[in-house]
Amino acid sequence: MTSKEKPSYLGHRERIRSKFAEGGLEPFLDHEVLELLLTYAIARRDTKPLAWALIKQFGSVSGVLDASVQELSSVKGIGQNTALFIKLVREVFKRYSLEAVRDSVTMRTAEQVAQYCKASLEGKKEESLELIYLSVRNTIIKAEIIATGLIDRVSISPRKIVECALAAKASAVILVHNHPSGDVTPSVEDILLTREVVQAARLLGISVYDHIIVGKGKHYSLKANGKI
Repeated sequence: MTSKEKPSYLGHRERIRSKFAEGGLEPFLDHEVLELLLTYAIARRDTKPLAWALIKQFGSVSGVLDASVQELSSVKGIGQNTALFIKLVREVFKRYSLEAVRDSVTMRTAEQVAQYCKASLEGKKEESLELIYLSVRNTIIKAEIIATGLIDRVSISPRKIVECALAAKASAVILVHNHPSGDVTPSVEDILLTREVVQAARLLGISVYDHIIVGKGKHYSLKANGKI
């Protein structure tokens, strides 16, 4: 190749970027989505082999986005900066999902928050409990993860949950947690914890609108299923 000749992958970069500009991601296969993404993180390299390596390691685009920086960096050719870029994309999507829900006028049903819940917790390897704080008008004040690990009445007390709601000046809360196994069926502990939170919060004038469990593309509302 002479100094005036361009590497073959440069033409491929231009083609997939043009494809996206003309039709969005709809016509893209999973590995093509990652190829395109990687062109913005890696300046001088063919991204197709790296995209295939990521798919082989993590199985899907969502699997790649849910992987940790350490896991991503273990794939040959994916450096620390590229791994951080991929995680940034995941976190931007989470922020977008929260703001989309926050900007809605009211917050009343599991379906209204399911997209955010999945974006926030679905890919986590450990159980995490997140609280969504609501104002008196049912708009979102903020959301925060208050516990990670085994979620039960020993690891996270109803009192702590209520204290967090008071600190956020919330009039209502939605509990959200993930089941890394993918099975969203609530455990006995899930149900007992929720009922104790409902009772403790009621004494202080705080409502518990729902407890939503997420896992692998599914969600379960304890309220909708008559568990609270």
